[in-house]
Amino acid sequence: MKYMLIWRATDEAFAQMGNVDHDEMIATVGRYNQEMIRAGVLVAAEGLDSAADGVVVDYSSEPPVVTDGPYGETKELFGGFLILNVASKEEAVEWAKRSPITGPGFKAEIRRVTEIDEFPQDNEWIRKEREWRAATGQL
Repeated sequence: MKYMLIWRATDEAFAQMGNVDHDEMIATVGRYNQEMIRAGVLVAAEGLDSAADGVVVDYSSEPPVVTDGPYGETKELFGGFLILNVASKEEAVEWAKRSPITGPGFKAEIRRVTEIDEFPQDNEWIRKEREWRAATGQL
């Protein structure tokens, strides 16, 4: 099963990261990622750029409204994510608990990634997606 660990932090927690030596942080996270690579569970790991450079597309109206960052309320911003291929949610939780990025204001949200096999296989769009996945080596 695949699980996504979504790293979240408050504005204050992100600000604290600015006080940490960049090379030290890269090495710390690198060691954590290496553990998951050795265990064979890491599928993907990506950080996200500053929210100040992002945009929000709000679909509450027609046409959708696009708002540049930084956002009005940023109680907890997503800072990056990992995709893990593990046996259970409990195993994903155990990996998240080992995160080197900890402290007040830091959290990891864990969500199962649904697989294409869970959708009705007789659906035209599911068949097209399966073809695309097969053609790109994702199946």
